[in-house]
Order: sequence, then C-alpha cells, then structure tokens
Amino acid sequence: MMLTTRRAWLAAGLALGLAGNAQAEVSVTRGATSIPDGEATAAEDLTIANGHLAFALAIESRPPWGVPRGTLVDLAAVKDGEQDLDRVAFADFIPDNWSAWPNSEKSVEVLEDSPERAVVRVRRDWGEAWVTTTYTLEAGSDRIGLETRLENAGEAPLTAIRSGFTLWPDTGFLFGVPGLGEAKESVADEALTDRMVAYDRDWAIALHAPYFDRINYEGQDMYLEHDLAPGASRTFTGSLQVVPKGDLAPVVAHEIERTAQEAGRIAGTLDTDDGEAPEDGLVMVEKQGHPYAWTLAEGGRFAMDLPVGDYRVYATAMGHANSAPRDISVAADGEQSLAFEGLEGPGTLALEVVEAGSGVPRDARLTIVDGQQPPVEFLGKQTFFTVLDPAGSAELSLAPGDYRLAVNAGAGFTAKGETLEVSLASGERVERIVEIERLAEPNGRGWYGADLHHHANVLEGTTPPETVVRAQLATDLDLTFVSDHDSTANHATFQALSDSRGVPFIPSVEISPSWGHMNPFPIALGGELSVDPGTDAVQAILQDARRLGAEVIPMNHPYNDYGYLSNLSSDKVPGGFAPGFDLLELNAEVDNAKTVESAHALWDDGTAIYFTAGTDTHDAWNDLTGRIRMMARVPGELSPRAFARALKQGHGYATQGPLLYPQNALFGDTLRLAGDEQATWRVDVAAVDGLAEARLIGRGGEVVATRELDGQAATLAFPLDAEVDGWVALEVADADGDRAWSNPLWIKRQDSSAYLSAAAD
Repeated sequence: MMLTTRRAWLAAGLALGLAGNAQAEVSVTRGATSIPDGEATAAEDLTIANGHLAFALAIESRPPWGVPRGTLVDLAAVKDGEQDLDRVAFADFIPDNWSAWPNSEKSVEVLEDSPERAVVRVRRDWGEAWVTTTYTLEAGSDRIGLETRLENAGEAPLTAIRSGFTLWPDTGFLFGVPGLGEAKESVADEALTDRMVAYDRDWAIALHAPYFDRINYEGQDMYLEHDLAPGASRTFTGSLQVVPKGDLAPVVAHEIERTAQEAGRIAGTLDTDDGEAPEDGLVMVEKQGHPYAWTLAEGGRFAMDLPVGDYRVYATAMGHANSAPRDISVAADGEQSLAFEGLEGPGTLALEVVEAGSGVPRDARLTIVDGQQPPVEFLGKQTFFTVLDPAGSAELSLAPGDYRLAVNAGAGFTAKGETLEVSLASGERVERIVEIERLAEPNGRGWYGADLHHHANVLEGTTPPETVVRAQLATDLDLTFVSDHDSTANHATFQALSDSRGVPFIPSVEISPSWGHMNPFPIALGGELSVDPGTDAVQAILQDARRLGAEVIPMNHPYNDYGYLSNLSSDKVPGGFAPGFDLLELNAEVDNAKTVESAHALWDDGTAIYFTAGTDTHDAWNDLTGRIRMMARVPGELSPRAFARALKQGHGYATQGPLLYPQNALFGDTLRLAGDEQATWRVDVAAVDGLAEARLIGRGGEVVATRELDGQAATLAFPLDAEVDGWVALEVADADGDRAWSNPLWIKRQDSSAYLSAAAD
C-alpha cells in the first residue's frame, strides 16, 4: 500500500510537470538581459530561459573580479511566469582556484535553440590551456546542465591544480556541503553529499558537483585537485538547480534521482502552542550529527523525500523554540507521518550598552554564545548590533530559553569583552544594561583606527551599508570605510550614515583584476572607474585610481592567488611591475608572513612602501569587523585625507589588539645619527588582554632586541647603537597571541650631529 501511495504521488507530480510544459519552453535571446537587476546589459549578451529559471551569459559585458567574458553573471527563478531578481554575482568554471586568468581569446556558439532545449558553448583560453563550457537547459527543467572540458594545449604539465564549478551569490545565505561544517576550506572526506546551496526565504540555488574532492569559501568553490599532462584533457560535469522558495526538498529529490539512491518519505504537520501554523515554519533534518537539509511547512504541513538512512529531525520557526528532536530511520519506499506540536513563541531582550562610570552609550556587537541559534539564517541571526540611533540600544526577538551573549564594544583593543546571561520565556520582555569599562584611549594621543578592507552588499558581499557602519562602530573604529568590488554604488549611503553619527567616512573601491586587487582611498564620492580591470594593464589602473583622487593605493592580500606580488612573480600581470602603489596589506583572511618579508626587503632598499590592514569582511554577522585594523597618528582634525596622508608618510601600524605609542620618533620618521652615535627609541605599548613580548626588527628582518612583557602597559627603551642602520620596526604580541606590526623608523648615519626629523608630540 505504501509503495502504491508513493507511485501515485510521483505520477501526480509528473502530470503537473507535463501540464506546465507549454509555459516552460526554452528561449534564447540576445541583448540586455530581461532578468531584473541583471548585470548582462550589452548587445551581444545571451539570456536563456524556461518556465522555471533564467540565466544570462556576459558575452560582451564585463564579469566581476577580472574573470574573462563569457561567464554566467545572472541567475533567477521564474515565478508565475515572471522572472525573479538576479541572485548571483557569477557562476563559472575556475581552472585553478582563484589564480590569475590571462585570457585573449573567446568564442561563443549557440549549438541548439529550440522550444525543447538550448545548448550554448563558450570556449576561452587560460594561459596555454583551453576551457570549454557547455550550458544546457531543457524545457520543464529546474536545472542548468554544466559540462566543462579543460585541455592542456601547452608543453608543460599542469600539476596539483584545483579546478571546478563555483557559485557566488550576491544576496542571501550559504548552506555549505553537509558534513563539512562551516569550514571555509576543506577536503571532502567527511562530506555527506556533493552539493552546496545559496538561499533565502523565497529562493534557493544549488550547485551539484559530483566530481569534487575539496571546497573553498564554504563550498562556493567545489574543486577537484588533479594534474593535466601536455595534450591531456579532463571533463567536469555538474548542474545549477533553481528553486522558487527556500526549500531544499527539491534539491534532495534531485540528488536521489541522479545518484539512483533508494529513498523514503517523511510528511506531517507542525503548530505553535496556540495551535496555529507558524510563519516560516520548517523541519530540519540532520545526518550523522550535521545539518543535512530542511523543508518548509507551509500552512503547517510538510513533505520531503530522503535517501535511505538514519536521521534526526526537529521542527522550528522564526523566533520559536525548537521542538524536541526525533531519531528516525528512513526505509526504501516507506513513508512516515510526523506531528510537531506546541512550538513556543519568542521573547524580547532589550539592551542598553553604556560606558562604566559615565553612562555614555557604546556601540556594540552581540553574539549568542550559548542558547538556541537559528539553523537556517532567514529565521534569524546569531549576531546582532546596537542601532545607530539611539546609540547603544538593541532589541532582540529570541526563542524562549537560556542564553549567554558575548558583548563586544572594542573588545581586545580598548576594552575587554563582556558576557551577559539571561533567560527568556515565551512572550516575556527582559531589559538589561551592560556596562563596558574603557581601558585604553588611543584617540587621546592622536591615534585613530580603521578597517581598510571591508565590503557591503555588492557582488558576493551580503552586508547592507547600515549594518556595516554599525559593525565598524561596534568594534570601536574611528572612521568608517567601504571598498566594494569595482563599485562605488554604496558611497552616498555610507556618507549619510556616517554623517548622522559625526564619524569620518573613507570612500574606496576594490579594483579587482584577477591578478591583483587594490583599495585606493580616499577617492571621489561615487567616482566611477574608466578602466576595465579584466583587460587593462596595471599602469592604466593605477593612473585611473589617481584620477579618482586616491591619496594612497594599497595592494591587497599581495600573496594570495589573486594578489599582485604572487602573480607578478609568475609573469601574469599585464604591464608587469609598476612602482605607483603606496601600501601593502596585512589581511585578516590570509597568512601575512610573505607580505611582512617583502616589506622588510623594500625597507632594506630604502623604499618607503608601508603597511595597511583590513579584514576583507563580506558578511559582518559571521566575520568580525575590525579584528585587524590600521592605526594612524593624525595631528589636528581627523579627516579621511589626513588619515590617508599619515599612512603614506608611514605614521601608522597594523594591529590585532596591541596599541603602540612611539614617544620621541614616529614610525615613518627618519632618525639621523652621526657615525657611531647611539640613541634610544622609546615606545609606550599597551594591550587590554595583557602584553607578552616585543621584538625590535632590523635590516633583513633580523631580530635586534626582544623584551618579555607582562601587565597591560609598558614603556620600551631600545638602544640604537652603531650596529643599527637603515631601519628598525616593532612587533608586539599580547597574551592571546594577537600582534601589532609597525612601519619602520628610518635610521640614517652621517657625519653630523644627531637629530630627529620629527617628533611624535
């Protein structure tokens, strides 16, 4: 009987699909895409659509991040015959992680254009290799078929390259490969399946990648590591599945079909403690202790197919307590009926964060450490920020239960982190005041901090401008900053938000060729690039940054796969070396050892290229803004240009926590000494988490002196004898292992009396 019921359900679904086929015919159109908010706007671009989805290929339009033309830049569901908003920044095949993509040739062929099927083939060169991707869309299908042939046409082998399909949404949330947790990069050994999903309440897009053996960027990149001998080729197949609501049941159903797994079904109901169907109710499915999938309970009813196996399931809804979990076993062609009853509704936590003693409001970041955290992000966040007005205030709607929240108002820099424990009952309102003791006042010494690499909601950035400003103020930064990829669309909004709080705003843009990113600042508000980062030489890009008014041009993450110095060494930078940049970035997301080493080598040659620092945050809820920042000594009034000029002069340091206050000579200054004359350099250092060690670094990166430290503050005195020449710099570590890296103090010995070229005060 169970088997008959299941077959009847499948037959009904098939009949519905056939009935809709007349509206699901495939079309191929050339020109600016019809997809709302789409980026494919040129005359030669292609849009392919059916009754379920639409996607556009940037044949002539410029794709993001310097990727060659010919990539998929728009993808949307079709709902009731209307194309929904574009949901992706791009989806493409990446030949070798995010390494530079030198490209000079492209061909596009429409191989089939019929009401039943569209097939488009795009061929591009990648160095000495060819990347040929075929896109297939059939009538009535919710999936784009992907097939890429990677061919090594060169004479040298390609070794240990990481190739595969990528999906980078420009909105919504990520649900990475089940079993791999929230790892940004991982091999696939523990993966429970071979897909990742981008989603929100009203849409979901799944990348199915059966070939993969590792992920990057939480599964947005699904790679296979492999070698490719000269003349050899490898073919990769996958698909992009588009669902018109945030329900993963169709995604799992397709997995079952394509992998020919035996499956069964769960179905049932859920309601709240007042007997009503909750808004945004869903059933979460876990497998082997990991989130596996979920299905929506619209009107309080749900149904979902699952592969045969053991699972734990529970029901939840926005602001509601999770139901008690249930362990189930799914049998082949079986169906289980489940009822989840009495979900408890939310309570309200009203917070005021103030400075201890004065009662002055403090901006703060609030994170659930213990307590119920929504398993699906459109049900709510686990991180919150106080509002801009009134400052220091937050009102959180949370599921009933016991909570411990971390409160960060400059934690690790100017204050210690605090915790708040609270219990909430359904329907209860609880009010609390959190006091923050300020332990450091760098502004009082003329030092100011900014996170000089931060994204908002352009391309793969997912944080609205107001939330970015709230996040930057919450970590006690003194200036706001945004550097969206190749876009200044958010500048005016940032300026208005910053003005409302009386905080200087530094407008920037992350110019993003595939061979090296850079954040010129400050630039003209809303200024637009006149160069093409995907094709133009480095000299033209640097010149355009100056045209926009940039005081300084930093090279971001210079040694990652899309860093300027790494690609310069492999001869992948159009135009080669250019001397027109000012700063090298210490980035929170990468290993900075090679960047520090390169800075030392430049200083050895007397080249005044200094540090900048930024977090590269794209999602301020899940990544900590300001965890590395650049501090600058600004005499007089603080302004974006005064801050940038201080960094250009070397009057700054990068820090993850320790604070540095040079007394008798600033970083970037020149100390002139006669012959073998000795001088003493004094620096006050502080760390709210406790000091551990200070090292004086000299020519060649050699350690000149070491000081073991304890306590929260100390004054360092470093004798600079006749052996010290060229430059010295300071590195300080706190008790948590967080570090600060200073720019150099230049040492010039000559036959004249010693003097300081500038004083700190």
